[in-house]
Amino acid sequence: MQTAQEIIINVPEIEPRLKHATIFEAFDKLEAGESLIIHNDHDPKPLYYQLIAQRGDIFTWQYLQQGPQWWDIRVTIKNTLPNHQSVDTGKDIVINVPSLEPRLKHPTIFQTFDKLGKGESLIIHNDHDPKPVYYQLLSERGDIFTWQYLQQGPQWWDIRVTRKTDAEAETVGQIAAKDLRKAEVFKKYGIDFCCGGKKTVREVCAEKGIDVTKVEQELQQTEQSVTGGNTNFNDWNLDFLADYIVNTHHQYVRKYLPELRGYALKVARVHGGHHPELLPIQQLVEEVNDELLDHMTSEEQVLFPLVKKIVQAKNSNTAYSKEQNGSFATMVQQMEQEHDSVGRAFDEIRKHSNNFAIPEDACASYTLFYKMLEEFENDLHTHIHLENNILFPKTITIEKTLG
Repeated sequence: MQTAQEIIINVPEIEPRLKHATIFEAFDKLEAGESLIIHNDHDPKPLYYQLIAQRGDIFTWQYLQQGPQWWDIRVTIKNTLPNHQSVDTGKDIVINVPSLEPRLKHPTIFQTFDKLGKGESLIIHNDHDPKPVYYQLLSERGDIFTWQYLQQGPQWWDIRVTRKTDAEAETVGQIAAKDLRKAEVFKKYGIDFCCGGKKTVREVCAEKGIDVTKVEQELQQTEQSVTGGNTNFNDWNLDFLADYIVNTHHQYVRKYLPELRGYALKVARVHGGHHPELLPIQQLVEEVNDELLDHMTSEEQVLFPLVKKIVQAKNSNTAYSKEQNGSFATMVQQMEQEHDSVGRAFDEIRKHSNNFAIPEDACASYTLFYKMLEEFENDLHTHIHLENNILFPKTITIEKTLG
């Protein structure tokens, strides 16, 4: 609820994971002299220290009521920011950092950034490289901006910081293609980076009600980890990648899908009476079998040989005829639809199985069946990711360049 002059944040009504985020979002929208009121069932003093640490000493904290049942605190932005802290040139806002008090430098940059619309920019003017601000912005706001040096010393540094538009934001598929370690973060939060890989992190988080800041921070943390076993498929030659998919993932499907079908049928017959969810799971496994076997045959006999023709035409600088060979981009549309169909089937399997939760009365076959389902889904995600987000788009890009 909101009065004519102040926003009142009723904290007990907010989901625990959203409480601090909601307060910070409202705080960042306040202008100098404006206030919000925090209404809570205990003293939110830890929030005061968090605001001080992350936004600086730019506000007052006034208790209106202090228990025993309710606490009301008025938080007001101070009227102490100097008028010359930033200059609107008509195109970009210029923040003259040396003119600011040290405690106000980072908060001023963050407040100005948070008010930018998509595609809008600010310029940081400083007497040294403000690279730490870049990392702080990336950590706290995510990969939603570009950082362009206009001048790099020796006396002055000028950096244009631009909030990305929706078209510039990377999709989850593109993020996973660049670094498969980040796919583990997506798996953790149930974010589909293969069939649903064409959405941005923010779009997916909004749909699922996930805290986007938390996801983006974990994605950034993966870049600081050292994992020697990480394979960068994005750097592989496309003809080699196509062979790898056949020899690794297609072989996996052909080896384990018959076993999966057998266990699905057996477990449904034995336990279906007490666990009726096993019956639709068994039907879905059959649908996956029918879809995948035909799909892989089409890829191996038609699509992947075409990948190799396109790569060869590029490498040898020879002519390539779409009329003679067929349009790769058109074929991919059908393949991606089939990927999506299999992905939806496994989504349904996961729902029916309560995320592969093994019941207390499960026998050894029942337990093994659910473990195999989960392992099969993990392999399928990587399998489809390599095709949808790396092999297909890269081959389409090459095809466009061929005469």
